[in-house]
Amino acid sequence: MKKIEAIIRPEKLDAVRKSLEEVGYPGITLTDARGHGRQKGLVQWWRGQEYKVEFVPKLKLEVVVLDEDIGRTIDAIIRTARTDEAGDGKIFIIPVDDAIRIRTGDSGENAV
Repeated sequence: MKKIEAIIRPEKLDAVRKSLEEVGYPGITLTDARGHGRQKGLVQWWRGQEYKVEFVPKLKLEVVVLDEDIGRTIDAIIRTARTDEAGDGKIFIIPVDDAIRIRTGDSGENAV
């Protein structure tokens, strides 16, 4: 099993969520996040004044998938989250040793 952590633009959430449902992973965890990458924030204008936003609002989406589903799950995220502009986000893949469903006690692949 692998845990996918995807940092995405907030406006892409609905499209990414739907694409994950289509590949068989409707259960996700979502966290509000703020940060910046290489672009080091952005500059916005408001009432004629320039403001530097150093930490851009993002969402961190987490989902645990079976090893055989990792490729199509990542492809689904990339396909729906990409805008081809700076700030599209990142995907991190982390090994998961085990998972346990609290309600039933199921573990391993049955808990995913």
